[in-house]
Amino acid sequence: MKKLFIQLIQELAAGHPAVLCGIVASHGSTPRGAGAKMLVLEGGKMMGTIGGGAVEYRAGLLAGELLEKKQSRFESYRLTPGDVADIGMICGGDVRVYFQYFDPADSSARESLQNALELLDTPGASWLVTAMDEAGWRMGTYDRENGLRGLDTSMERLEPLLGSRGMLDEGETVLFAELLTRAGTVYLFGGGHVARELAHILAMADFRVVVYDRRPETVERTYFPDASALLCGPFTEALQQVGTITADDYIVIMTPGHQGDYEVLSQALRTPAKYIGCIGSKKKIAITRERLLADGFTEAEIDRVYAPIGLPIGGETPAEVAVSVAAQLIACRSGRLEAFR
Repeated sequence: MKKLFIQLIQELAAGHPAVLCGIVASHGSTPRGAGAKMLVLEGGKMMGTIGGGAVEYRAGLLAGELLEKKQSRFESYRLTPGDVADIGMICGGDVRVYFQYFDPADSSARESLQNALELLDTPGASWLVTAMDEAGWRMGTYDRENGLRGLDTSMERLEPLLGSRGMLDEGETVLFAELLTRAGTVYLFGGGHVARELAHILAMADFRVVVYDRRPETVERTYFPDASALLCGPFTEALQQVGTITADDYIVIMTPGHQGDYEVLSQALRTPAKYIGCIGSKKKIAITRERLLADGFTEAEIDRVYAPIGLPIGGETPAEVAVSVAAQLIACRSGRLEAFR
């Protein structure tokens, strides 16, 4: 979503209109649920996806028409198993899509988009909120620190919509709230080859990532263009340097050596982090476990650690290992990690 919003802001700043196609409701076997977005620009260029297949094709055509007409509208698509022309919803289902026309002259829309971009780099949960009626649409953002910005609606109506999925409230004015950022940050200790691949994959999966290493040459923006923050310092002070770790946060340990791993791990076990994972072979993990026990940690405390890190998919290259770790973090975020224990 971040790249899509950046592109949209750039287009509007250059004086180019755009249409943002967003699924606001879905039923049945649909490939994408509420909140999926596709940006359609002049000339037919598209970014993002609302599921591919016939729905996306038809939505792209309609978005092109609405660009010319400078209009916004709702459209519903229903496909059955017999609709063989479709490859995105071959099992049947239906989706409701809102086509949101962006006028380059609308400064309030650009301000809301900028607020959304800023929230995408913050650790707390936040939502994008859109109000739609016959007069058009208005967009705002909500987070606990700043409250609702850009819209005027009651918290009594908004609060039930602030969940982990896009939620639609039908009324005289339709209200749609979708999650921008989930609470929690991935703290990645070590900036080596696996970490570089992992940070990139996690950004695509909408995780906020902070990278920490004792080597200044590794924590460079060139290697971690999507990271929210890059920090440098000794591993003995790592958890103190990154700040308070909450029960919503994830700790991933892959420093350049066993000693660095142990220094970070022994600090991590004293935090309420949702997830703690440490890279390494089974032999290394066994040695580390004995060392932790000798230092006074209990079996129950040590059992919090996922080590060797990642799901057992058989990968060996940095990219493959990164995929396995990202999958484990996604399972943790969705509440399904215990199924892989």
